[in-house]
Amino acid sequence: HVAVAGLYGLETWTDGALDTPDTPDAIERLRERLPAVVAAGADQDVWVEDKRLSLVVHARKAQDPQTALAALDSPVRALADGLGLEVHPGADVLEVRLPGYDKAGAIRRLAAGRTAVLYLGDDLGDLPAFAEIATLRTAGTLAYSVAVRSSRVPDVEGVADVEVADPAAAVALLDALAR
Repeated sequence: HVAVAGLYGLETWTDGALDTPDTPDAIERLRERLPAVVAAGADQDVWVEDKRLSLVVHARKAQDPQTALAALDSPVRALADGLGLEVHPGADVLEVRLPGYDKAGAIRRLAAGRTAVLYLGDDLGDLPAFAEIATLRTAGTLAYSVAVRSSRVPDVEGVADVEVADPAAAVALLDALAR
């Protein structure tokens, strides 16, 4: 009875079955155009991750990630706006995705009818989900959040119920809960 959501709730895996939409035309057009926008940014260490239903501009390997992303922010946003997509910042990334999806909405959909919810996150995109976990708990659901500090996103520190140092510690926590 475990449900797993990916890509801000666009994809859901429940009882061995994956529910995922077809790739929208706007994402296909983004896939065609975004590499040229990133290449024009002139930092060869910036790359695009294709998650099928979103694309992420990564500057983590750049010598100065913040400067590299700052140079790309306006052109990436202009492209996204023209395609009806949203841009969301993360830890040295800009994610371009379909509008109306965030992790809080995914949590709300997954939590419906459930008695307990555990959420783990490590990035700016997790902040709405941490807030939703607190809302669920206030409404009577057994709900807790865990911040994984490994991404070193300062905004994540202190907002979850529990913090762990890194993914290995998150796995150890899940393992301990499963016993």
